[in-house]
Amino acid sequence: MTEIDRPDMDEWKLPWEGGCRCGEVRLRVTKPPLLAGACHCAGCQQMSASAFSLSLTLPGDGLEVVSGEPVIGGTHHPVQHHWHCPRCKSWLFTRVEGFDWFVNLRPTMLDDHGWFAPFVDLWTGEKLPWAETGAPHSYEASPDAADWPGLMAAFAAEGARPGAPSASHG
Repeated sequence: MTEIDRPDMDEWKLPWEGGCRCGEVRLRVTKPPLLAGACHCAGCQQMSASAFSLSLTLPGDGLEVVSGEPVIGGTHHPVQHHWHCPRCKSWLFTRVEGFDWFVNLRPTMLDDHGWFAPFVDLWTGEKLPWAETGAPHSYEASPDAADWPGLMAAFAAEGARPGAPSASHG
């Protein structure tokens, strides 16, 4: 992966704190995000019990578990690990073996997440017909590997920031 020119930590007002619904697991974000998105695949619909799942893609070493011990839940896939609170079962984040350079945090786990807006919609070929996020980029499936650096660079330049007014999607 090439280094993306990202805004510094001061612009992002890091670190951020967050955690699960019951408070047993607490998290800290220490590095600026790479991308913000919504996944409309049928699997994410089932995992989230909603029309899509939200992800804030962070550098792999940009997320710390401060307290509690998340457990693997969801599909128990051999490579894709969905981490949950063992008590309330909140879906906290996802890591993929062999792709240690990133982690996908569920942004609603952040204590302050009102600023979050999806920058890219993924797997729109499986989306529910009424589900719209207002994301400026959209893919019927997953973007080609060559598209990711451009998406991350565009997000670094144009994506929502904490403290900024949230985008209206009405």
